[in-house]
This record gives sequence, C-alpha cells and structure tokens, in this order.
Amino acid sequence: MDTLVLGIGNLLWADEGFGVRAVSALNEGWRFPDSVTLMDGGTQGLYLLPHIQSARQVLVFDAIDYGLEPGTLQVIRDDDIPSYLGVGKMSLHQSSFQEVLELARFSGKSPERAVLVGVQPKVLKDFGGGLTDIVRAKLPEALAIGRQALADWGIVATPRAPGEAAPLFDPSLDVAHYEGERPSEDAACRVGDARFLAIRAAREG
Repeated sequence: MDTLVLGIGNLLWADEGFGVRAVSALNEGWRFPDSVTLMDGGTQGLYLLPHIQSARQVLVFDAIDYGLEPGTLQVIRDDDIPSYLGVGKMSLHQSSFQEVLELARFSGKSPERAVLVGVQPKVLKDFGGGLTDIVRAKLPEALAIGRQALADWGIVATPRAPGEAAPLFDPSLDVAHYEGERPSEDAACRVGDARFLAIRAAREG
C-alpha cells in the first residue's frame, strides 16, 4: 500500500467520532488515485497494525485530548507524533493510533511519513450522540489540512459529484440518518443504561 488515509474513533460517543466522520467526508467529497486507500479505522486498535506496517505514508484524523479549548485543531508530523497520546480508552482492547504506530516502528516496518490531524473534543460521554457543533464546524478546516498534506506528497484530490462515492461504512451510520433517528433525551439515557444508573444512585444515596 502506498498511502493510507485513516479515520480513528467511535461514532457512538459524540466527538470521539471525529476521525471517522472526517475520512468519510473526504471520501464523499473527493476522488483520489488508486494508490490511496481511505479507511474507517473505527476502534480496531491493534488490528490496524498490518495496514500501518504496509503503508509508505499515513494521514490520520482523530480526536485527541490536548487539554486545549474544544475544537482546537493540531497537526503533528512524523517523529513528533508521540507514542502515547489520546482520549481515554473505551475498553481494554482499544489501542490508540500512536501506540499502533510505535509498534510498527518497533517492528521495523513503519511509514516513511505520517501526519496526524487531531481535534480537541468537547463531549465524549454522550452515548449515541453526534459531533458537537464546535467540533463539527472544524471538519472543513481539518479536511483542507489533510488535502494539503496529501498534495505535499504529490497526491491530488479531484472533487466528486454528490452521491458518487461508495460509503465507507453502513448507510445506517450516515450523519443524517444516524442523528435524525436518535431518540430524545427523555426516551434514551445519554450516559449509560438507565436501569444500572438508578441502582447505583440508590446504593450511593
């Protein structure tokens, strides 16, 4: 694989879905040469290692907790990408992209070049939620940064006609469908199973 464009994150947890939404928007809006692979990396963690090892260069979109103002974009390149950085893990099975990249380096098979475009999330613990307005508003700028990084590598993006692209994930997770069918806050708990929370509250009370 020559060039991998990777979106990292979990669409089910609000701003944690930034990376996946970014690579999806890039896929919907632009066409790339066959040497470029766009991938929804989700929360696959270590399962992404073979893809990272086989890519000559990698562009990644992700939600990263820098401790900055929500919506702040940061661009980190090559060896400046630290080994351990990111939002809290959702499970013991989830590894950050930075950890996977470090494992690729340790194996002796890692990309020659890497660019990480990260956004400071505002909300993570909102089960079933979409991107917050402030993070969603940063998508166009993040995509422009990503396209420029690719252009610096000699890769030109060609605008697509609306609806031309094959989706990267199931259509049920499309923004309009996913967010439009979300139950109201009264009908569905936003932070976990309401039954469990009620039991915990009773115990703590």
